[in-house]
Amino acid sequence: MGWGNILDHVPNLFQKIWMDQAHRKYRLPGRGTASNQSGRFEPLTVEAVADGWDGDGDPLPVLRTQVSFEVPRSVISYNQSPDLPFDRSINPYRGCEHGCVYCFARPSHAYLGLSPGLDFETRLIARPDAPEVLRRELAAKKYQVAPIAIGTNTDPYQPIEQDHRIMRSLLEVLSEANHPVAIVTKGSLIERDIDILSDMAARGLCRVGVSVTTLDARLSRLMEPRVPAPKRRLQMIERLAAAGIPVRVMASPMVPALTDPELEAILQAGRDAGAVAASWIMLRLPREVSPLMQDWLATHYPDRAGRIMARLREMHGGKEYDANWHRRMRGEGPYAEMIAQRFVLAVKRLGLNTLLPPMRCDLFRPPKRASAQLDLFGD
Repeated sequence: MGWGNILDHVPNLFQKIWMDQAHRKYRLPGRGTASNQSGRFEPLTVEAVADGWDGDGDPLPVLRTQVSFEVPRSVISYNQSPDLPFDRSINPYRGCEHGCVYCFARPSHAYLGLSPGLDFETRLIARPDAPEVLRRELAAKKYQVAPIAIGTNTDPYQPIEQDHRIMRSLLEVLSEANHPVAIVTKGSLIERDIDILSDMAARGLCRVGVSVTTLDARLSRLMEPRVPAPKRRLQMIERLAAAGIPVRVMASPMVPALTDPELEAILQAGRDAGAVAASWIMLRLPREVSPLMQDWLATHYPDRAGRIMARLREMHGGKEYDANWHRRMRGEGPYAEMIAQRFVLAVKRLGLNTLLPPMRCDLFRPPKRASAQLDLFGD
């Protein structure tokens, strides 16, 4: 009996253990973490060890990205957070191939029974039906228009968008309906959609935030291995701005004692590239992100790992992260206040707004339903 037949007869839990064990036996070029620790909802954890079998010393294959598909019943997610300037968002993808080690969205993969570590950046889920589901939701009689945010959890312009084009199709639906949209991204693929975005911007329906974590290309490659280099992101700002699209440079996240000395330089570079607004957020380490980030610091910056974590704990009442509203984005205490003051002085000197004029909602018109079959879901 082959291994495949044996696995068919063991419980799903142990099949998952087997697959997780195999999942670790790969080379990991361009990945943000080497850990695939089980998520917080899993009853067991697994550690791969050399067992002395022949072949343990052979070169390992490269871990490749896997994409599966989901058919969503709805795509607009609503929130009531007072920390956020929007009450609704869309995620075309679950997981993100950019592999940013610090990504606060990593814990969301645990809800899928996957690891917030390597699984988050290698086992991705695309939602190809999202544009048609969005069309149905916007056409519902009860729908009340307000700006939709895209890219607040996982990046809509991560590499797999090149093949799946879900984000572009979403934009086509939003543009048809004259619906305002705010986009956050690190991906240069956004330049592909400048034709749609510039047209929407001319109608007061679009703005873009580009995250620039550091200007140091080497540090960027270590922290965010599959993200365009800082210089390339500044070029994105320049090209979007030249097309008439309002762009915000986002100095996010600020890593204390590592990237925070660059705050003013990042804002200056963004302004010089054409950004008209700016924002910042402190490093956030919710749930499984904290051990991943601490492992990364111990590997790449052991000389300052202790100092970085000490600063974070100072800002969160002795904890590595405080999820309470009004504190989770910036932290509290002297160090957080110093960063905030530096930001205020810099944006004032550079003429960068922190608030842009509101996008237009008065132009909205419900789109036509593309398929009668989707009406089965109801309004």
